[in-house]
Amino acid sequence: MRDNITTQRISAVRNLLNEWRVEAVYITSETNRRWLSGFTGSNGQLLITKEHALLATDFRYWEQAQQQAPAYTLFKHQRTTEDTVQFFTETGATRIGIEANHLTLQAATDLKNNNALSHLTWVPLPQTVESLRAVKNSDEIAAIQAAAAITDHTMSQVNLLARPGISEKELAWELEKVMRDAGAEATAFTLIVASGPNSALPHHRPGKRLLQAGDTIVVDMGAQLDGYKSDLTRSFYLGSEPNEQFWAVYNKVLEAQTAVIQQTRPGMTCKEIDGIARNMINAAGHEEHFGHGLGHGLGLDIHETPFLSPRSDSTILSPNMITTIEPGIYLPGWGGIRIEDLTYCTEDGLALLSHCPKVPIIPVR
Repeated sequence: MRDNITTQRISAVRNLLNEWRVEAVYITSETNRRWLSGFTGSNGQLLITKEHALLATDFRYWEQAQQQAPAYTLFKHQRTTEDTVQFFTETGATRIGIEANHLTLQAATDLKNNNALSHLTWVPLPQTVESLRAVKNSDEIAAIQAAAAITDHTMSQVNLLARPGISEKELAWELEKVMRDAGAEATAFTLIVASGPNSALPHHRPGKRLLQAGDTIVVDMGAQLDGYKSDLTRSFYLGSEPNEQFWAVYNKVLEAQTAVIQQTRPGMTCKEIDGIARNMINAAGHEEHFGHGLGHGLGLDIHETPFLSPRSDSTILSPNMITTIEPGIYLPGWGGIRIEDLTYCTEDGLALLSHCPKVPIIPVR
């Protein structure tokens, strides 16, 4: 099964070579390499032409590469100049696309300054397989769904673990332990626990601040399972009686998220989808308080195509794309509210992959 998927993905790349106006593409992104080959080692590069599919790695990963990437011809690369020259001349390709957003400036300079490779033309490609990765197959959807179930379970423990006197860092660690015990191989990213005024910072890192009764708390987490990520955010109030401002902000964010999930259809642009929530939040007087995009794709990376954003004019949402839907309102000095769920696009609209209840009240015990 894996071999068939790999062969299909290599064929999809070969079909793009003419569009890119290259004879070969050089893949250096770790996640693009894994998606195209199945190889999970930390050192490896791919070179794909119409006739060849090469995977270069060193002695440490040779046996692993044989097992994980049987569709590729392996090339033992011990990081010598001689190996680099042989690798790029092996196929006879002279016009080679490089991943402009992943190859370091130093590595690109070294290739261009290598006299033995002076006959080669290097073509910067802003993207290679990112658009192909955006549409998930059934195995990928199942992996993300399994990761999302772990995140749902972990988030459901916030109401039991959050209490006055515990620090943001302590709560984040308690949640990470729950996630690991539930089967996550890693966290998808550093957990966000933002309390009180810190909740106005969308990507606050958990610190020493102690939770207090009356705090708004934003918790954002993701699990990783078989390399695939999940992402989930809930906002809470530590206490039994939130004030009117909390409910006004919370309900507006929830209303905007609900409208997006109900109204989105395949074929809409990512800008149009973002606009459903943004227009509602702007109309409530919070135009300056929602400064990030509505959501993003995810898979092997926590942020990947498509991006639901005011800047995504031409990107179209298609069936089997997975995106987060995460509107937020952030008020400096007071705090913020963000609610995020994972969705996948069907022929009829968005279906939820996140199922953790939205219960914001955490009674003080």
